[in-house]
Amino acid sequence: MTTSSPSTRSAAAPANPRSRVITASLIGTTIEFYDFYAYATAAVLVFPILFFPTGNETTSLLLSFSVFGAAMVARPLGAVVFGHFGDRFGRKATLVASLLTMGVATFLIGCLPTFNEIGVWAAVLLLILRLAQGFALGGEWSGAALVATENAPKGKRALFGTFPQLGAPIGFIIANGIFLFINFALPHPDGTAQRSAEFLAWGWRVPFLFSAVMVIVGLWVRLKLVESESFAKAEKSGVIRKFPLGEVIRRNWKQLILGTFIMLATYVLFYLMTSFTLSYGAKATLEGAQAAAEKAGTAFNAAEYVPGLGYGYTDFVIMQIVGVVFFGIFTMLSGPIADRIGRKRLLIGVTAAIIVFGLTFSFFLVPHADPGVTRILVQSFLILGFLLMGATFGPMGAVLPELFPTNVRYTGSAISYNVSSILGAALAPIVAVALWAAGGGNPWLVGVYLSAMGVLTLIALILSPETKDVDYDENIAAGATAP
Repeated sequence: MTTSSPSTRSAAAPANPRSRVITASLIGTTIEFYDFYAYATAAVLVFPILFFPTGNETTSLLLSFSVFGAAMVARPLGAVVFGHFGDRFGRKATLVASLLTMGVATFLIGCLPTFNEIGVWAAVLLLILRLAQGFALGGEWSGAALVATENAPKGKRALFGTFPQLGAPIGFIIANGIFLFINFALPHPDGTAQRSAEFLAWGWRVPFLFSAVMVIVGLWVRLKLVESESFAKAEKSGVIRKFPLGEVIRRNWKQLILGTFIMLATYVLFYLMTSFTLSYGAKATLEGAQAAAEKAGTAFNAAEYVPGLGYGYTDFVIMQIVGVVFFGIFTMLSGPIADRIGRKRLLIGVTAAIIVFGLTFSFFLVPHADPGVTRILVQSFLILGFLLMGATFGPMGAVLPELFPTNVRYTGSAISYNVSSILGAALAPIVAVALWAAGGGNPWLVGVYLSAMGVLTLIALILSPETKDVDYDENIAAGATAP
């Protein structure tokens, strides 16, 4: 029986079958984003009431979003730790560890006591588990992107890079679908559009506990992976470093900065379209809040109230899910386009569209006299925003890894992706709520904020190189070539 060299084996067949690559990269990020979205939904619907009962809706929401954003601070730390092990010892074990960490943290959130049971310690425990989620996600995305792109056929790296990106829309639909199902299944004395007492008592826990089932499936798939040949070649060439973080900062600091700002507009748009729009859409209008206060016989201060669109939770989530379908479609479409015309050219066009989109918030999201017109405009806004989200998010699975050589690719792409999460995702929900309040309920300032972040991303894209033709087999380390 004869043995083949790595180069011969690469020409004959990939070490990982394409079906396994697609499944492993997709299922892992789907689970990770499912866990993240479960928290994001609860951060709007449940945690302000059960973990941060301040007596002021806006303050409780800001506290809930602050814990939501705290995970973004933990993500760069996760990027450094998981990136270190991924670049030193391989992608497979690192991906298994990140998935397991996320799964355990999410499951435990579903078991937490609330403020009424243990007081402020409930919020402290929630913060700790949220930090664990962020730490895990800091290492997850880059590993999944590397599994997809390092095993991709020639000329199809952007297409394969969209599979881990698909985890975002699929995870959103599954997480919110489960929340909707539970909410519909429970009795609703005040109508199905509202949260029931049973939902707040125990129903919200089910999506978090259910994540354990998904994690088991994900682990089973990932344990079947073998290392990519790109990493094997880097190992054989002796370019693996003991301290990848120091190497990437010393040799690839420009790529770190460019990658961080290339992701910025994507992150801001991502969390505005998911967390902020749910907060704004599901919050009562001024008239609705006044009517509810009169019915309850409580005092109402119109001067301090920040109004929303007045949709029920279930109605608005269904509208979001319609938009997320376009998110998934355009994520997949963006890959072949980026492979054909280049990543840079596509992303510059999409980012310019995001800048313009940010200036349309006051047109789409302000209530009109005719509720039917309002609904059409809001649904159009969600479709357009999620469409742009797919077009900008899809190519990132290829763009960020392509900026870095193999021996620091995990660390470099992970740091860029996750430092951007602090500048974008950690701040976006908090800034958006503050700007929403400053605008007296009109979200036009939120849109301006998105446009400003889009300008920063556009500058980074203009300054960045086109990475379409980067050769992973040659780009194994600074100044080194594969044998």
